[in-house]
Amino acid sequence: MLELHYWPTPNGRKVTILLEELGVAHKIVPMNIGRGDQFNPEILRFSPNNRMPALVDTAPKGGGEPVRIFESAAIMMYIAEKEGRFFPQETRKKYDVVQWLMWQMSNQGPKMGEQGHFFRASQNAENGDLAYANRRFGDEVHRIYGVMNLGLHRKEWLAAGEYTIADMICYPWAATWKLRKIDLDEFPNVRKWMERLEARPALKKAMEAALPPEAIEDPSTISDEEKARRAKLLTNQRATKIPASWG
Repeated sequence: MLELHYWPTPNGRKVTILLEELGVAHKIVPMNIGRGDQFNPEILRFSPNNRMPALVDTAPKGGGEPVRIFESAAIMMYIAEKEGRFFPQETRKKYDVVQWLMWQMSNQGPKMGEQGHFFRASQNAENGDLAYANRRFGDEVHRIYGVMNLGLHRKEWLAAGEYTIADMICYPWAATWKLRKIDLDEFPNVRKWMERLEARPALKKAMEAALPPEAIEDPSTISDEEKARRAKLLTNQRATKIPASWG
């Protein structure tokens, strides 16, 4: 069984798109990143970056001990290879896909994440003048849509001449264009690509999937003490020490 430790953010949805497209049995294990579940010592054993998603495959090919993987691109490569779909293995096609996976992990996701971070931080005057940071990452986000527009020139899909995990990994962040005040008319190739993706029932299902009711918190039930604990845990994170429970 594939167990996905997940929270409904763009990084989590990358993997659920693949799982829905494959139609394989899987279990969603909610990881409330606002509460700090990602710092659980048992999670850190296989996800030392204290982030989600993280995968546990309790029935890997060939048997043996469960396979545990962190980082969304690695998770998607593993699942797609195991199922033999959406990740062609012929050398040219494979590395056409891989380069877009690496680009998404090193450029699209981090730069868009930083843009969102500094925009939110700029709403608090105590953080000082963040105009440069907002301009810097706003420009980067605009550049990133341009990269995709170039990559999609006269192409339906990003890589390998077919729908692959390259498209799935890039879509959830690209789909936040309205929040980032991007005019998709500037990037017609991206707009058409998104329309093709959004016509796929499995992708739509993955993007709209809700957490189980028991995983959803009522903000009014969170005490001031708990809010303070979370703020301290999640703000300006530094290195996580080896948990005492590890021995």
